Amino acid sequence: MTISSSKEKTKKQKSNKQGFLQSVLTLMFSQVLIKLLGMIYTLYLTNREGFGDEGNGIVSSSYQIYAMLLTISSIGVPNAISKLVSERVAIGDHKGAYRIFKIAFATFAVIGLIGSLMLFCGAHVIAYNWLQIPEAEMTLVALSPAIFFVAISSVMRGYCNGRQNIKATARSQTLEQIFKTALTIIIVEIVAIISHVSTEWMAAGATLATTIATFAGFGYLYMYYKVIRKEIVKEIKATVNYKYERVKTIIKKVLLVSLPIALTAIMSSLNKNIDSFTVVRSLKQFLPEKEALAQYGILGGKVDMLTSLPLSINVAFSTALVPAIAAAKAKKDRKTITKKTSFSILISMLIGLPCTVGMFIFAGPILHLLFPNASAGTTILQISSLTILFTILDQTINGALQGYGKLMVPAISLGIGVIAKLILNLILVPNPAFGANGAAWASVVCHMIAFIIASTALRKNIKLDLTFSKIVIKPAIATGIMGICSYYIYLSLNGIISQNMATILAMISAIIIYGISIIVLKIFTKEEILEIPGGTKILKFLQKIKIY
Repeated sequence: MTISSSKEKTKKQKSNKQGFLQSVLTLMFSQVLIKLLGMIYTLYLTNREGFGDEGNGIVSSSYQIYAMLLTISSIGVPNAISKLVSERVAIGDHKGAYRIFKIAFATFAVIGLIGSLMLFCGAHVIAYNWLQIPEAEMTLVALSPAIFFVAISSVMRGYCNGRQNIKATARSQTLEQIFKTALTIIIVEIVAIISHVSTEWMAAGATLATTIATFAGFGYLYMYYKVIRKEIVKEIKATVNYKYERVKTIIKKVLLVSLPIALTAIMSSLNKNIDSFTVVRSLKQFLPEKEALAQYGILGGKVDMLTSLPLSINVAFSTALVPAIAAAKAKKDRKTITKKTSFSILISMLIGLPCTVGMFIFAGPILHLLFPNASAGTTILQISSLTILFTILDQTINGALQGYGKLMVPAISLGIGVIAKLILNLILVPNPAFGANGAAWASVVCHMIAFIIASTALRKNIKLDLTFSKIVIKPAIATGIMGICSYYIYLSLNGIISQNMATILAMISAIIIYGISIIVLKIFTKEEILEIPGGTKILKFLQKIKIY
């Protein structure tokens, strides 16, 4: 009986581990796909005659206001609902879990509706007085209903996650992005014909696509909810350990859990909004309005999209780190905390460093490749690429801190960085010697400060098993070899074949050279290789060719 019970327990632990890994891989695939789809419609809009950098400036300024209201109304909600629901489900209280879902849904439906009405009614004041971009009024109006749909979708995603079905969340997000990509192209083309290629109305059409896409994402979640409704009813009937809680208490719990996460997101949103409030306004002091708007379009459109791409790869690691650290802390297993955190930070360094260097070296060729009709912005992209490493490391460190229970540190560290960015924006951007480049430098300083504060807090709470050679010197050597070799390949091929083909081949070469360099330098230990999916086969192969 004891042996059978032990086998059953081992089998259950193995199943849970596989389920967790599958969730991480699903999330990673979903996030990468979402970013790639986002790139498609950004490329289309930027290269579309009559849209370009000016259209991106209008959309970016509106989107940052929308993102700020969205942050207040829904960011942090999925994690909060997921935590509270999973706690109830774990003890068999399915009735209590469902009650949390219903109350949260009603609460955030009201909050989301208020956010939508605020944006709809305040669009004129925001566009004319705050942003000083009158063309943004219609884009704000078109975006306003999306806040309501995202708020209620966030609650439904949290409920799905709490029931350990992260696939439903990933699918709804992916479907939403597919709709957004397709509808952006279709609606903008229709609006271009009707309006005789009006940049203002095309920008409004692009944001209308976002609103319709959020409705599609909600529609999928609603249909999924209808499908599992019978299963939920059965679970409620089988409820044990039901503990009644007042509506007020449940709302308070949801808000208390989501607040620290939301604060971090609000700081991030404010970081972007500083640019939308200050860049065009400051540039107009020495540039024509149209050129000032185009400069902001480069910063908030093309550059922001490219520098945020590496984050989509890293986000799965930072997301997985939160529950892993929380579980280890509950068991007082400091060895696992050290191991998981150290490995995740190493992975983040190995992702962030080559992305930073690669984008800095190939800034011009990348812009020419992706935006042949609007390839300006090389210097802004080179400066902004320096934020990638700090942002990726900060993302992972914040995941570890949140898992460890230090929920306010990420918000405070980024908040201090945002203050520094605001000051630097106000000093540098109005200076013709800096202009829009000043905003890019301010972002670098912002994320550097946030990283320094967060990493200091991490070292005080979590012991790391990383030497300077392993975390800095070896990755730097691998990145240096990659950068020098790939740039030499680009220079050798450019002129023999087209610039775009030379860029593509040089970037493919960079990935291969970097991978080989990591292996040859033995950055990973044998134990760490085994942590990677398919690690056993990889290690056997490396041992066979006598590298390990």
